[in-house]
Amino acid sequence: MKSDLDQLMAERGYAALLVNGQSANNPPMYYLSNGVMIGERSLLVKPRGQDPILLVSGMERDEAAKSGLRVIDLAQYRLTELVKEERGDTLRASARMRGRILADLGVSGKVAVYGHVDQGAAYALLSAVEELNPGLQIAGEYGETVFQQATATKDAAEVKRIRAVGKHTVAVVGETAEFLTSHRAQGEYLVKKDGSRLLLGEVKAFINRRLLEHGVVDAEAGTIFAQGRDGGVPHSRGEARQPMRLGRSIVFDIFPAEPGGGYFYDFTRTWCLGYAPDHVLEAYEQVREIYGQLLKALQPGVPCRDFQTMVCDYFEARGHPTIRTNPATTDGYVHSLGHGVGLYIHEAPSLSDRAGNTTRLAPGHVLTVEPGLYYPDHPQGGFGVRLEDTVWLNPQTMKFEILARYPYDLVLPIKGVKGRAARATAKAAR
Repeated sequence: MKSDLDQLMAERGYAALLVNGQSANNPPMYYLSNGVMIGERSLLVKPRGQDPILLVSGMERDEAAKSGLRVIDLAQYRLTELVKEERGDTLRASARMRGRILADLGVSGKVAVYGHVDQGAAYALLSAVEELNPGLQIAGEYGETVFQQATATKDAAEVKRIRAVGKHTVAVVGETAEFLTSHRAQGEYLVKKDGSRLLLGEVKAFINRRLLEHGVVDAEAGTIFAQGRDGGVPHSRGEARQPMRLGRSIVFDIFPAEPGGGYFYDFTRTWCLGYAPDHVLEAYEQVREIYGQLLKALQPGVPCRDFQTMVCDYFEARGHPTIRTNPATTDGYVHSLGHGVGLYIHEAPSLSDRAGNTTRLAPGHVLTVEPGLYYPDHPQGGFGVRLEDTVWLNPQTMKFEILARYPYDLVLPIKGVKGRAARATAKAAR
């Protein structure tokens, strides 16, 4: 949480944090500036033991003031004059300006840097900052950064926003189910009123419209709505020209966010239209069973890696390959169990068993639980099955809560599908 930042900075010996760039789609800036919308030339300095300070162009001053932070007009650092002094060398001028800003704010020593700058430009600029400002040391972080440590646990205000995105997410999922079931079956396909087949791309266009109408966005441009074999490849987005077919598994993984680079939600359901083939139904029942066991097993203080072990044990006992038995497998259980969700769609903590993952579940963690099975080349038709909810360890109750609930039905009933679907439909709805 933000309240942990000073302690985390002290542990790493940081005198300050420096963030570059606009707030949109720039989580460190968005987080530390309290979500205000400021432009690409902005800077933020967070000295240890002090509130952050925003430095923006005069055109951004009113928006920056909404942050509640101290705001400084960048014009007072006269970058244009520095460029003249450096005979047009904008790199040296920019490095000198950052040095002056940090000196004016009483910062010397080790400074960790984040934000939006091209990697090559960042390397050149930060090297020049060190060269021209001998009292400063730029700290590079790889792996878990101070920012990632702080954002891994969420306060009540953050969870309220994630929950709100979740509410819109499941509403869109429900509307998508209604859209699909409003169509009738003709042969093995869904058809529209004119008798033409409903295409997967038309379903995704419906989803995108509904997201916008709910005031959330597909920030990663990657909603997964994948049918049949494509659903057996976990991150396949689906083929737009594919007609919607009965009895094929559909992996619907949707992860919208607040507009402007805010908080995400992550959610997956697996559906079959009209009926579920026996091999899909069997896999679904196993995924549903281990999913239920996991929700009961989640407890504060338990190592995150233990839950990946639990899933691998379960699937291996039922004859499925896992990434533990074969890290290169593309069949069976092929990914880790879950990840944190916040200003990034994937953040700490990780429910993986990778070497070095020593994190334990802690109050304030918001994370996904998403077991799945994948058989893209199954002889009876490729398929994938995944269930996913986003959960929060409530610090008040010390229990995990699903932030937005939605049913787990596998089969969506379709007009014109009778007889053979009855058993699978009834069994999957249990």
